Amino acid sequence: MNRAPLYVPADAHHYCVADHPFTITFVDYEHGERLLPSFKPFLTGSGHADELLFSLIVDDKTQPVPKDERRRIRDFDTGNGVTIVDKLNDGGYQFIIKNINGADCCLLITDKEFRSCRCALNGNWLMRSFGLNNAVMLIYAFAGAFHDTVLMHASVARQHGYGYAFIAKSGTGKSTQVSNWLRYLPDCDLMNDDNPVVRVIDNQCFIYGSPWSGKTPCYRNIKAPLGAVTRIDRAEANSVEHLDVTTAFASLLPSVSSMKWDKMNYEKICHTLAKIIEHTEIYILHCLPDRNSAEVCNSVIGKQKD
Repeated sequence: MNRAPLYVPADAHHYCVADHPFTITFVDYEHGERLLPSFKPFLTGSGHADELLFSLIVDDKTQPVPKDERRRIRDFDTGNGVTIVDKLNDGGYQFIIKNINGADCCLLITDKEFRSCRCALNGNWLMRSFGLNNAVMLIYAFAGAFHDTVLMHASVARQHGYGYAFIAKSGTGKSTQVSNWLRYLPDCDLMNDDNPVVRVIDNQCFIYGSPWSGKTPCYRNIKAPLGAVTRIDRAEANSVEHLDVTTAFASLLPSVSSMKWDKMNYEKICHTLAKIIEHTEIYILHCLPDRNSAEVCNSVIGKQKD
């Protein structure tokens, strides 16, 4: 894809998540990077503007787009607040990110490919940190859609150099399963506990740590081949089922960040999921939250050390 270089101010902070570089520039902020403590492992040196996934300018003077230049798409509940989405007449987007108390924390304006973005923060330091963190995660997820990259709601254990992603509805037990892998299985460590990044590169799938890991502070700038994706299903006995293509797609789709109202972005995400299913085994683990479930699962999906 031929992309025009982005404008990057000289004082921009450079980051790299899942081998995708991007920049954040803070206008009239002293040590604005401290608003994003989980991003510290992902700070890097300057790069080439034509290689950037996106550029974000944080400027509290940014104003909302006039009402006659946008239309309301929807409000959606993120679990820790509400985000309001407007589509701009030029194809871009405006988002208002609210926290769980309903307070406005961030106004975000993007172009249609989420490459050139601006935002204004509001409230105290915690509100601003919350708003900016969510804005960057949103931009990353939807900019990544154009590059065979998805942000997946999953917990990830690494064993023998491979990353194993566990997906499920919140509270079903994906973190519990990963905890059992870490406790009972050899050569395991935690890559991420909430939002890892999955990329398809040259027909091979890789999974990465990210700055977003839910309630578990696991912000690791690491990468591994994707060994498998497994959906957790509570059951009275432990067993593993390999999923066919159609069922695998239906299992994966709710676990990735997507915009169904944006046809181009949504189609690209679906195309990436199809590639992941083509090159990775997808399973469902019917299980109890016990040691045996980890051992049974590992015996089926685990890969041997190279």
